[in-house]
Amino acid sequence: MSRRAFLLATGAVAGSAVLSACGSKGGGTAAPSGEVEVFSWWTEGAENAGLQALLADFKLNQPNVSFVNRAVAGGAGANAKAELARRLDANDPPDSFQGHAGAELSDYITAGKLENLNDLYAEQKWADLFPKEVLPLIRSGGDYYSVPVNIHRANMLWSNPKVLKSVGADPAPKTFTAFLAGLQQVKRAGGRVPLVVADAWTLKHLLETVLLSSLGPQGWTALWAKGADWSSPRVQQALEGFHEVLTFTNASSAASSWDEASTLVGSGKAAYQIMGDWAEGSFKLTQNLQPGTDYAWAPVPGTAGTFQFLSDSFTLPKGAKHRDAALAWLKECGSKSGQLGFNGAKGSIPTLTDLDTEDRALFGEYLQWSMDEWKRCRIVGSLTHGVVANNAWNAAIDGALETFVKNRQVAPFQQALAAAARQHAA
Repeated sequence: MSRRAFLLATGAVAGSAVLSACGSKGGGTAAPSGEVEVFSWWTEGAENAGLQALLADFKLNQPNVSFVNRAVAGGAGANAKAELARRLDANDPPDSFQGHAGAELSDYITAGKLENLNDLYAEQKWADLFPKEVLPLIRSGGDYYSVPVNIHRANMLWSNPKVLKSVGADPAPKTFTAFLAGLQQVKRAGGRVPLVVADAWTLKHLLETVLLSSLGPQGWTALWAKGADWSSPRVQQALEGFHEVLTFTNASSAASSWDEASTLVGSGKAAYQIMGDWAEGSFKLTQNLQPGTDYAWAPVPGTAGTFQFLSDSFTLPKGAKHRDAALAWLKECGSKSGQLGFNGAKGSIPTLTDLDTEDRALFGEYLQWSMDEWKRCRIVGSLTHGVVANNAWNAAIDGALETFVKNRQVAPFQQALAAAARQHAA
């Protein structure tokens, strides 16, 4: 039996007990029927495999509910968020939609688009089971508004060890200076992209990890507080480092998507990729590569001991047409059987903290390492993936970054970022 099949089989056994009651806050306890329309941006590779694993467990437990998949393609939800905003503005919400825990989710709460899930949290005892670092990011005014299904790490460096061995470069450089040296070695050898990037959001992902590396966890966190000084010499130095890193990338002819970029690393056409750990799902499940031999991982140079995280979660919009079915879906998202299957396929770790030794054994080498890192590292939030800055602030940074990638002028880039902080910092 394959690992994924085993996870799903485990879900088949455990799920019926987890999802015995399907209503909350007036939803009733009768098993729902009809359909549930769920909105996400999981359409490719391992992320779609994760969604399908979660859906398979949901179907076992809710055979009378038809799942309507409204996934919209686009990494980090870039396209999906625009379509979701259109539907919410038209008072035509899906029954549940994906949103990153943190400032991104707060936008929907502030706009009054979500029902609170307090009764569901009390029933499932999730406040005792989800990490203390995540709970404040899905809560507002004492109320809970979403169910987190996973934890991803953003500050990860992926590499092809065979390529790096051939040019004498380190697959796990400890410092930013050592990383630049490795990139230079790959560039000198020729024939491969030293550091592969893809569409615009992957450049912002790269930017945030360079900032974290240069500023450290305390300096990074301070950037998102009221009165943050984006005009400082330290930020300037970090942006100059980002400028230098870009010279080793394929930014002028970027890959079309993050997973295409991961494929270039796996095939040996690129040496390094800075990407969240959903990339491991691409290497292991989509490309069928062997960890340690065909691909390697390490924290982004200069960020060891820091876990820059994000968490995908699902919500209950006000006006959901199939509310009882939506509540059943949210219970699935928070169930152990659902989270084991989903995270094992997607390449992330569960938010549930009550995993035992047998549960951990279902996960591969990287994810078990990530579980340990989550416990021992300092936790900070991601920019690109909605934790530290709201949608308007993210959009302002997107605009500044787009201009910078074209003109490569650090001073006006820093000025634009400082202006965005003055306008949007709470």
